[in-house]
Amino acid sequence: MNSSSVSRVSAGRRDYWILRRAANGSLTFLGLALALAGFTALVTGCSPSTKEPPAEPSAKAAEPESRVKRGTNGEVVITLDAATQKTMGLQTIPLAAAELKPEMKAYGRVLDPSPLGSLVAEYVSAQAASQASRAELKRLKTLAVENNASERMLQTAEAAAARDQAQMEAARMRVLSGWGTVIADRHDLPELVQSLSALQSALVELDLPAGQALPTAPAGVRLLSLAASQPIQAQFLGQAPVVDPQLQSRGYICLVAPNTNHLAPGAAVTGFLALPGAPQSGVALPRDAVVRFNGATWVYVQTGEDTFERRQAALDQPLEQGWFVREGLKPQEKVVTTGAQQLLSEELKNQLESP
Repeated sequence: MNSSSVSRVSAGRRDYWILRRAANGSLTFLGLALALAGFTALVTGCSPSTKEPPAEPSAKAAEPESRVKRGTNGEVVITLDAATQKTMGLQTIPLAAAELKPEMKAYGRVLDPSPLGSLVAEYVSAQAASQASRAELKRLKTLAVENNASERMLQTAEAAAARDQAQMEAARMRVLSGWGTVIADRHDLPELVQSLSALQSALVELDLPAGQALPTAPAGVRLLSLAASQPIQAQFLGQAPVVDPQLQSRGYICLVAPNTNHLAPGAAVTGFLALPGAPQSGVALPRDAVVRFNGATWVYVQTGEDTFERRQAALDQPLEQGWFVREGLKPQEKVVTTGAQQLLSEELKNQLESP
């Protein structure tokens, strides 16, 4: 092979390797480019999206704050704004100071006047017979002095007068044993019975609790009955003649005259017997302010512009326009007189809605 041929072969080989290397370099570059593109796509697909997730539905509106809460001492406090108070029609008044004489509380009933009427009828009849027989005896004695009446007639008149006198005394004793001297010694018994039968007046017997007794005659008596919206004034007559078999104490008889409240026999009453002594201090609580709940009596006291506290009130004695309360309330404190029952309903409704 001549030198030119060798030169051409060498050049061809050299060109072959150059082309091959170039091709290998292009493939390598292309592979790298493809690999890089795939890696970028993989990373992009696996990486967290920078797009913000869709907004979730807004949370429900917060529940309104409860109007009913408990105070530091466990008292119930209701909070109502001015608009709600106006809608409910709440009205308050300041409490007035009051004084009341000491009293003893008693329980009793209106007495049936029928037994008294029968006894009084017997007594009046016996009294009339006795008066007639005494008058006849006096007449016969006058005639006997003038020898115009026999001794026998005179003796018969004396026996009749004595018999009628004894019957009159027996009738009076029956009135006395059943109703006591406070009734038996009255000079207007027939008129009293007629008034009692017509319900123009009423007799009431009051009994004190066991172990209690009046230290002295009360200065006055006030009665409270379901048939009357206000206390009833009564006259204290005296002590009953018999002992109550259940209470083992003697009651006290009072007279209601006139009976403007139409107290009927058998009606239950509560009596308040006024006693001597220094008056007690408290407040006069209006009847409209009282609500009853769980066997107790309550009032709603306004403690702030928009707060009302339920407070227990012991109704000690009745007054003309309400109740006398010694403890738990102070003068000038404002109590709800219109809408108190609505406040109680609001409180109970909150208890039902609470989990």
